[in-house]
Amino acid sequence: MPSTRRKRSGPSRTVGGDRDLASVGALVADRAKCQILVALAADGGALPAGRLAAVAEVSASTASGHLHKLVAGGLLMVENAGRLRNYRLADPEIVADLIEILERLAPTLPVQSLGQSQQARAWRQARVCYNHIGGALGVELMRSFVERGHVGPAHEATGGDPDQDRYLITTGGWTFLETFGVVVPPSRQPVRHHADSTEDGSHLSGALGRALLTRLVSLGWLQRHKNRRVHITPEGWTGLNEQFGISRDDLERR
Repeated sequence: MPSTRRKRSGPSRTVGGDRDLASVGALVADRAKCQILVALAADGGALPAGRLAAVAEVSASTASGHLHKLVAGGLLMVENAGRLRNYRLADPEIVADLIEILERLAPTLPVQSLGQSQQARAWRQARVCYNHIGGALGVELMRSFVERGHVGPAHEATGGDPDQDRYLITTGGWTFLETFGVVVPPSRQPVRHHADSTEDGSHLSGALGRALLTRLVSLGWLQRHKNRRVHITPEGWTGLNEQFGISRDDLERR
């Protein structure tokens, strides 16, 4: 008797038939590929294949295969610099959002030492998420910007339908940013935000989020470290409290 099972034809798709979700899932199902994506999200720029191979702890040939698939899948793009080929995230905002979503869904690794516990605590307190601030500090900065009126819902400025997911920099916000020395580059949507992977709330991203991180680092309030970790300096604690009303207790309570 002939089989009654249907043969699959083509890639698996969503109900609408226009998106191949499985292809993206396959790209992030490999640990080495994930390490490459996270490294590029942390750096915020382009990195050579050799550096990414070291980060992923794989051979140069294996890394080359991973990079080829990530480029073909639309997650990475290649930049030629003479003889070198550097790789960066193809769409930083979208791919960084994907990484954050995966981090929210992924199970927490077991903590087996005091050192790991301290690292996990520092990671939750402040970290870099593609050149903007994540963790408790990022969420508190978002709260401060909203409560102090530096950013407001887009509908209040446009008179359109309420959309609490979109924000604009207010007139007072632009004045504050100029006084504070934050230079926000031109952008179609300078204020973006997304749900934090470890904290209850959203943190600033987009052009404003990147410009704010740059300014806080230049002031010496924040120090960037490997693996996306961020250290708040003594001057940083003072400045954050004075400018944004954020104290050490606020972050430790989260």
